[in-house]
Amino acid sequence: MLRSILMSRPFRIIWLIALLMTPLVLWVLPADQFDHGAGLLTCPSVRFFDLECFGCGMTRAVMHMHHGEWLDALYFNYGIVIIYPVLIIAWLWLLRRVLRQLSILATPS
Repeated sequence: MLRSILMSRPFRIIWLIALLMTPLVLWVLPADQFDHGAGLLTCPSVRFFDLECFGCGMTRAVMHMHHGEWLDALYFNYGIVIIYPVLIIAWLWLLRRVLRQLSILATPS
């Protein structure tokens, strides 16, 4: 039953809309939206062990990179130089997959 829902055309259209809206929403939000941590939970590694993990600052780095503020992104987390291109590639792959499933993009023969 769940598989039939996930494979249905209406679900795929909703998924396509969500994929297209995500970067737009991130561009509308200010680059420093997550810089001050107001209302956000602290990372569990910082809260329990007082240690920053490799992912600490990644959300802030992604937001700044998305707005073209590369130096600010590097300040928050150097791993952004690897993660951001991977996120873009994954987003493009998912978008291409949904477009092919909806027969909007032709499949290679």
